[in-house]
Amino acid sequence: MAAARRNFLALVFGEGGRYHTDETKTRPDALKRAQAEWEASIVTVKEKVRASRSRNIETMQIYSLMIPVFILIFLFSYVPLYGVVIAFQDYVPGAPFLGEGVKWVGLEHFIDFIQGEYFGRLIRNTLVLSGLNLLFGFTAPILFALLMDQVGALRFKKLVQTASYMPYFISTVVVAGMVISFIDTQGIVTNILTLFGFERQNYRINPDAFPAVYTITNVWKSFGFGSILYFSTISSIDPGLYESAKLDGANRFQQVLHITLPGIKHVIAINLIMAIGGILNTNSDLILLLYTEATYNVADVIGTYTYRLGIVGGQYSYTTAAGLFMSVIGFLLTYGANKVSNRLTGMGLW
Repeated sequence: MAAARRNFLALVFGEGGRYHTDETKTRPDALKRAQAEWEASIVTVKEKVRASRSRNIETMQIYSLMIPVFILIFLFSYVPLYGVVIAFQDYVPGAPFLGEGVKWVGLEHFIDFIQGEYFGRLIRNTLVLSGLNLLFGFTAPILFALLMDQVGALRFKKLVQTASYMPYFISTVVVAGMVISFIDTQGIVTNILTLFGFERQNYRINPDAFPAVYTITNVWKSFGFGSILYFSTISSIDPGLYESAKLDGANRFQQVLHITLPGIKHVIAINLIMAIGGILNTNSDLILLLYTEATYNVADVIGTYTYRLGIVGGQYSYTTAAGLFMSVIGFLLTYGANKVSNRLTGMGLW
């Protein structure tokens, strides 16, 4: 626009800045062209402004769709957080959280929890069960996605993927009932294990078998759904990279090692950070349905302990302190894992 304006003014006023009537009359075509260029540039600028405003409106519309999500998160995730104050007081059900009559005890419940006789057992069981789930439950979706990516039959591939998603949508109560019947004395899993020389027994009440029962059940229920993110990431990798690798003589394993895995490493890093941060958050619902008094020593975790004392026993302040302790540890683990990931790989949550 500036160049068109300069050309137009030069034709009208000349180089010296004076109005040249005779010269302008001798160059009517040039003047008209310069004027047309100037007007066209003005129209172009208006169109750009209009397009920019349209993009801004579209952006605002997209962001406005997120408002209900933010409202829900605020109402159901942040507003209830004020209830954690009962971890620092002797709360009586029905009494206000704040105001007169509230007995503040400071860190007493945290100290009682850490110094309690079951603290060591709870931490050990939580770390063992979560560690097994992290080892197998985290790697299973990755391996499944990599293996299914090598399958060429599209119908078979879709069938297997759909079948792997289904356990995730089955109720935990139903899954626990199935597992209990399978590992009973006359269960189908017990019968199969007996064929391989294992003793016929009810594996639900065997403390040595509980970690394996819990881990296998949890992995089976969640690995298919957990692989969806890896499937979508693998599908976004440029197919030309695989074609080039084939031309260079790379086999399938080499293609996976040098193309597929580097293509999904950012997703693996983020999921690993989240998994490490939630290492104290075991699947307490499943454990509650599977464990018995015979397996308390290896199955009782922080989640089940707080359920028994808080919901059943009514010790709300004590169990809130235990839950807040878990949350703080989880945040510190997430922060530490994110720092390590950023330093080693340059990728993280923030």
